[in-house]
Amino acid sequence: MTNSARTITMSIQVLPLTEDPIPIVDAAIAAIAQTGIKYMVTPMETVVEGTLDECWAAARAAHEACFSNGAQKAVTYIKISDALTGSTIDDKLAKYR
Repeated sequence: MTNSARTITMSIQVLPLTEDPIPIVDAAIAAIAQTGIKYMVTPMETVVEGTLDECWAAARAAHEACFSNGAQKAVTYIKISDALTGSTIDDKLAKYR
């Protein structure tokens, strides 16, 4: 599998530095959903699954959604899980289901 086609998982946590961040976080999640890649919202972050390019695009969309929805400052944390054989959300959660 080439690097560009390999499936990865990425966690994205946006932290809009505002008085009321929840509506902005909701907009960031909506931006991820609009990318069309597989995603799962968890209490602390949203996990996406796709190629590296697709996941980077989702992270960028979430980050930029913070500003287009009123944040003047935002911090975005990203974690990537990758393997030569691919990395999926289902693989990570299989033993818990």
